[in-house]
Amino acid sequence: MKLTRLTLFATLVLASLATQLPGAGPETVWLSSLDLSPIVQGWGQAQADKAVTGKPLAIGGKKFERGLGTHTDSLVRLRLNGGAERFSAMVGVDDAAGNDHATISFRVIGDGKVLWRTTGMKLGAAARKVDVDVKGVKMLLLIADSRGDISYGHADWADAKLLVTGARPVIAGPPQEDAIILTPKPPRTPRINGARIFGVHPGHPCLFTIPATGDRPMTFAADHLPMGLTVDAQTGQIQGRIEKPGTYAVTLRAANSLGKAKRKLRIVCGETLALTPHMGWNSWYVWENHVTDKIMRDAADAMVSSGMINHGYQYVNIDDCWSVKPGANDTSLGGELRDAQGMVNANPRFPDMKDLTDYIHSKGLKAGIYTSPGPLTCAGHVGAYQHEEQDARRFAEWGYDFLKYDWCSYGRIAPKPSLAQMQEPYRLMGSILRRQDRDLVLNLCQYGMGDVWKWGKEVGGHSWRTAGDLGGSFYGIPGALFRDGFDVYAQKELHKYGGPGAWNDPDYLLLGYLSNWKGATALTPLTPNEQYSHVSLWCLVAAPLIFSGDITRLDDFTLSLLSNDEVIDVDQDPLGKPGRRMAIDGELEVWARDLEDGSMAVGLFNRGEEPATVTARWCDLGLKGGRTVRDLWRQQDLGRFNGEFKALVPRHGVALVRLAPARAKVLAAPKFAEGLP
Repeated sequence: MKLTRLTLFATLVLASLATQLPGAGPETVWLSSLDLSPIVQGWGQAQADKAVTGKPLAIGGKKFERGLGTHTDSLVRLRLNGGAERFSAMVGVDDAAGNDHATISFRVIGDGKVLWRTTGMKLGAAARKVDVDVKGVKMLLLIADSRGDISYGHADWADAKLLVTGARPVIAGPPQEDAIILTPKPPRTPRINGARIFGVHPGHPCLFTIPATGDRPMTFAADHLPMGLTVDAQTGQIQGRIEKPGTYAVTLRAANSLGKAKRKLRIVCGETLALTPHMGWNSWYVWENHVTDKIMRDAADAMVSSGMINHGYQYVNIDDCWSVKPGANDTSLGGELRDAQGMVNANPRFPDMKDLTDYIHSKGLKAGIYTSPGPLTCAGHVGAYQHEEQDARRFAEWGYDFLKYDWCSYGRIAPKPSLAQMQEPYRLMGSILRRQDRDLVLNLCQYGMGDVWKWGKEVGGHSWRTAGDLGGSFYGIPGALFRDGFDVYAQKELHKYGGPGAWNDPDYLLLGYLSNWKGATALTPLTPNEQYSHVSLWCLVAAPLIFSGDITRLDDFTLSLLSNDEVIDVDQDPLGKPGRRMAIDGELEVWARDLEDGSMAVGLFNRGEEPATVTARWCDLGLKGGRTVRDLWRQQDLGRFNGEFKALVPRHGVALVRLAPARAKVLAAPKFAEGLP
C-alpha cells in the first residue's frame, strides 16, 4: 500500500512515542558516546573507541570497533539513577601496551556492592566478558587497577554498553568534598614541638632551632647543653660543635608573656644522623626546571613566616636544574660545567651558592642540594659521574646539609645493573660524604631498584625512595598515593627495614599548589580526605615529611595538614619503629605503629568509593585490656574502649587515633566514633 506523507509522519511519531511508553525496548547506550572528561586515571586520557595510545582497540588479538581505552589506575563513575537494566563489556589489556609489566584487575561496583570482578589479566590474554544486572543501581563504578607497577597498564572496556530505560547515563567526577580543617590552632602560650632526639657527628657544625608555637616575642634557653654548644635566647638557634661523643640530655625552655614551656631533647653525638625522619621542603613538584636563587630564599622566608619552622621543619632543598646544562639554548642555564680544579659550577640562576646557604642558615634552617651519579641529571644538567669527590667537597664548601642523589643517567653507565652495580655509586658517595667536615644527610633516589631498603643504610644512605615518582603525572597522584604508598609498603614489608638513621621514603607530600606539568600550577588533585590519608600514612610508616607544593602560597587547609603537632609527633617518635598494615578487609585497612611511651598510633583507612565503618580490633593489634583513644587530627579524647574501636570513615579517608593503656577500670563507652567529615 502506498503511504501518503501524512500517514508516514503519523507512523514516525507513533514509533517515537513507543520508545517512551511502558513495555518499550531499552535503548543501547555505548560508553564511548558519553563525555569521558571526568574519568580519572594514572596516565593519559580515556579514549573513545580507541586504546589509551590512540590505536584501535584490540585484546588478545581480537579487534573491537567500540569501547573505552583507559590506563590504570582508572575509575569511571556512571550516574545511572536507577534508569539502566544491564551493563556489558569485554575487558582486558590492550595489545598496544607493548610490555607485559602490568597485571590488571577489573571491577564493577554498583552502589557500593561488587557486582563483578576479575584479576590477573596480562598482555595477550583473551578478553573476558562482563554482563551484570544493574536494575535500580544509582551509581555504577568501573575500576581498572594494578596494585604494584602501573607501567603499561592499558586497560580496555571494549564493547562497553548499557541497556537504558530511563534517563541517559552520565559519567561523573569524584564526589565533591569540603576542605574541613580539623587541626586546632596552637595555644598562644609557648609549646615546644618537633623531634625529641637529634644526631650530629663529633666536631661538625651543629644547627638545631627549637621549634615552638605561641605568641612572639618569645625567649629560649637550654639546660645542660654539651660543651661547645650555645643557644640564642631570641631565635632559639642552638649552634656550635661537640667534640666528645655521647648522649646528652637537654631541657629546652621557651617563655612569652603568657606562660612557659619545657621539653626534653636528647642530643646524640656519634656516628648516626637523621635519628628521626627529615622534615622540610623540596622545589621539584612545584618549580621543576624553573628553580632560582630567589625561589629558594623565598621558600626559606616562607618556612619561617608560615610557622612551619615552629613545628619542626628544617630543610630547604633545591632539586634538579641548579647546575649547568650542557648545550642549553637558555643562557641562564649555560656556562662552564666545572672550574679548573674540576669542581662543579652552578648556573647563572644561582650566582652565589655560599651566600644562599648562609641566608638559609641565618633563618635557623638547613639547606639541601641535588645531583646524579650519572653524567647528567634527570633534566639534563651536569651530574657527578667521575667527579664525585670534587662535587661532595663543593657541596660541603658551599655549606649544604643534605644531598638527594638521583639515579637517572647512571643507567647509561650500568644499563642492566647487577645488585653490586646498583649499590656502587651510592656506596662511593656515602663514603665521600662521611669524610667531609660537615654533616650531609644522603637521600638515595633510585626508585626502589634492587630492594634498596635492604642495603640502603649499609651504603651510607639515611633514606631511600621505595617506588617511582608519586607525582609522575598530575592526575595520576591519587592512584599513586594508594599504590606506591600503601601497597608497595605492605607487600614488601618495608617496616622491617626502617629505623633511626635509615628511613623508607615513599616520596614527597604533594599538597597545596603543584606543577601541572604544563608550565603552570594547580591545586593538588588529591581530595581533602585523600590529603588526610596522605599525611597520616606517611607519619605511621615513619616517612620523611618533605612538602613539595608552593610554600609561598599556603592556604589555611594545607597549612593545617602540615602543622598538626600530635600527628607530627607520630612521625618523629624517638623509638623510630615504622608502622605496618595490621588488618585488611577488602578496601578497608588498619595500620599501626608502636610509640616510645607505650602507646600505639593507629590509622583506620577506607580505600573504597563509599563511606564505610572501619574496625581496629585489639586482637589484630596485639593489644589487651582497656585503651584510651585520642583523635589526633582533632586533638580530642574519645573515651575508653575495650576490645575494638570503630570509626565511620569517608571515601579515601582516614581516622587517625592514638591508643594508650587505660589507667583506670574501663567504663561503658561508645563503641563507635565518626571519622572525618
